Parts: sequence; C-alpha cells; structure tokens
Amino acid sequence: MLEVSSLEVCYGDLVALSGLNLHVEQGRIVALLGSNGVGKTTLINTICGLFKPTKGSIVYQGTHLEREPAHRVVELGVVQVPEGRKLFPQMTVLENLQMGAYPPRARELAEESLDFVFGLLPRLKERTNQIAGTLSGGEQQMVALGRGLMARPRLLILDEPSLGLAPLVVQTIFETVRQVKETGITVLLVEQNVRQVLSFCDRAFVLENGCITLGGQGLELLDNPHVREAYLGM
Repeated sequence: MLEVSSLEVCYGDLVALSGLNLHVEQGRIVALLGSNGVGKTTLINTICGLFKPTKGSIVYQGTHLEREPAHRVVELGVVQVPEGRKLFPQMTVLENLQMGAYPPRARELAEESLDFVFGLLPRLKERTNQIAGTLSGGEQQMVALGRGLMARPRLLILDEPSLGLAPLVVQTIFETVRQVKETGITVLLVEQNVRQVLSFCDRAFVLENGCITLGGQGLELLDNPHVREAYLGM
C-alpha cells in the first residue's frame, strides 16, 4: 500500500532522515518506534506532504506522494492524527468532528462517517455539544481520532496517540485502533509505548539516527535483544 524508498529529508544542512526504507501492507497495523528526536514525526510529515524530501520516493497505491501537496495527499486517503491532538478547543465535539470531513469525498459522506465514529467511540455521542477544551485528555484524543476518521482515510497515521494518558485510557485507545483495522483501514502508528504496541501490531520498524535499523513482526521484535535493552529496560 505504501512504499518509502531511499528517503532523505534535510533541514538546511542538517540531515534528518537518510536512506530510509519502509513499507506498509494494506489492512495491517504497522508501528514506527524510536526515541525522541530520531525523525519519526519528520517521516510521517513527509509522507503527508508537509515536508518535501531531498531524495527518495514515497509511493502510495501507485501515486508518488513526494510530488503531491498536502491537501491532495489527504484526498487520496492518507490522513494523520497529529501528536498533541491539535483540536479547536473553543468548538464543540461535533464541530471538531465535522472539521475532519473537509475533503470533497468525505464531505459527501459526512453523516455516514459521523454514525461510524459514534458507533466506534460512543462517548463522543454523549459529548457532542460539549466544548472540546473542557474534555479530559483521553476524551480529547478520542475526538482527534474521530476527526481523522471523518476524513475517510484508507491509511490512518497516528502520531503518539497514548502520550500523556493514563494506562487504562491507553488500553481503550489501542483497542479502538484494533477496531479501526477491523473495518479495513490500514494504520501506521508512531509510538513510544513499546511494550503495548508490539503486543498487538502486525509489523513494526525501529527508527534510529534517521534510518530504519530493525523491522519485523511485532511479537518478534518484542523478543529482540536490542529492543528489550534499548526500549524496555531489560
């Protein structure tokens, strides 16, 4: 579904990503792991058209995304839920969700999408008229996820969805991600919650110093000595 090949991204003279290769198969949950500052957000922002690479290619279902503007990437079905949620805090839950349905195809199916989101995240239906900024952190993350789903993604990219949330809420978020996959949506999940994400993802890649250093099935990497030492403290 998505093939990233020999990707290089620079900030001026600083090379953020170099020789990076990654692939995402359709219908899978693929995790991207790594410490702060190694280039995870740079990579997904480049996939989404917010940054342009200096070298390499990003091919999504036959289309070279590195040649497309960000709004066109969304229209093609690649949707990012950003780190920190980035809600409109003075708007209601419903208004925030409706903002996600701005691509033309999504706009036509907005009511159907809203029913889908409320079925997946029933708490949001109870909070439709509540101001988003007054929600708990977990509820705000649900709104951010729901807003992303309103854009009718084929590939949903989640940037640190568990960041700052209580363990019980994290379990709920990850269970929702699993349900999203079951509807046929492919998920690329950027996470630092290594143990939990490796226990349920289909495949994972480890990003270090701007390039992919490890890749494999989630449970396989959970037993990898380097992963256990570097990310699990074992």
